[in-house]
Amino acid sequence: MKTSKKEQTKIKERSRKADEKQKNILEMLKSHGATIYDDLDNGQFPKFSIPSRSVSNIVYDKKLRQYILGTNAAVRSSRNSAQLRSFTQLMWLAFFANRLTHEKKSSTLRDVYYSSQAFAIEFEDQSESDNIIVDLEAVTSKPREDFHIFPEERSSIFGDLNIEYTIPGYEGKTMNLSNHPDGYSIGPSLTTAELVDTSAEIVIAIEKGGLFTRFVEEQIDKKFKSIIINTGGQAPRSTRTLLKRLHDEMGLPVIVLTDGDVYGEHIAMVIKSGSANAAHLRELTVPDAKWVGVWATDIEKYKLPTIPMTESDIKRCYDLQKDPRYQDGIWKKELDVFLRLKRKAELEAFSKYGLTNITDKYLPQKLELAKSL
Repeated sequence: MKTSKKEQTKIKERSRKADEKQKNILEMLKSHGATIYDDLDNGQFPKFSIPSRSVSNIVYDKKLRQYILGTNAAVRSSRNSAQLRSFTQLMWLAFFANRLTHEKKSSTLRDVYYSSQAFAIEFEDQSESDNIIVDLEAVTSKPREDFHIFPEERSSIFGDLNIEYTIPGYEGKTMNLSNHPDGYSIGPSLTTAELVDTSAEIVIAIEKGGLFTRFVEEQIDKKFKSIIINTGGQAPRSTRTLLKRLHDEMGLPVIVLTDGDVYGEHIAMVIKSGSANAAHLRELTVPDAKWVGVWATDIEKYKLPTIPMTESDIKRCYDLQKDPRYQDGIWKKELDVFLRLKRKAELEAFSKYGLTNITDKYLPQKLELAKSL
């Protein structure tokens, strides 16, 4: 089918924006590299200034409705023999990120760990290389995904959403995300794709893959004009990025469904306002997202089968009570009820009343309630 002039213009504009983003990333990395060269030319030991990620420098910004880093920073200098190893690792990673960005090639976190060995850069294990990647994010205030570094995929999406790929070799190719009953993995190609159009009016993010499959089978996408996303537990950053884009770019409200436990409540909160671990980043939150269940009060209201909370669950409740985000509203109320009940329930608990009870009765009630939250 021949592409219209209007569509050709749109494709060119999207390509221009992608090229502009790549150019900005490369220029920023080049600037950091130039600083290193300047230090050497001036007879000084090169260094990086890295925003501190210590607990004392992580503050909750009520206006942004997320955690951010304060003003404290630490200097990592090649002059300090104790810092020379981590300085070298960070300098190599900036070089490697520059190469990935320039060549438009993707790398997993595991790839980064092994790729370093080809350059005689040593990491004790992957957790050490992961930490250096976070250092680079903090230095640049850019997420690793902007440098084409991604984690393993474990989330998926289904619904009437047309996307247009931007990755090399697939530029301009389109896909409707309702074409496959198992949904589509939320990976680099999907996260960076252009969101073209949708008939959906809402996004439903579900903690579990089993319920995601149930929702697809029951055609929740059609019944409630929705896009369904399986977060796979705590939503990976690629999934949180996509949720934000669906909200900001497509104007879709985001509803979150989790297990009825303290960890489910926190999964919803991370989608809404981020995590302390990612306080150095600003593009991973959906402040208007709404957690609609399973609430602790739902356990009593719907007489759901439960299991006892563990000591770890109870401790987590007390920990979250110290978090400023859980000081009022539904977040405080449900946390208090969890502690009173000392019981928890899974999403699947609604199957006590029939396999489709959660989609036929519970979900419609919650979607209606969400309008007033």
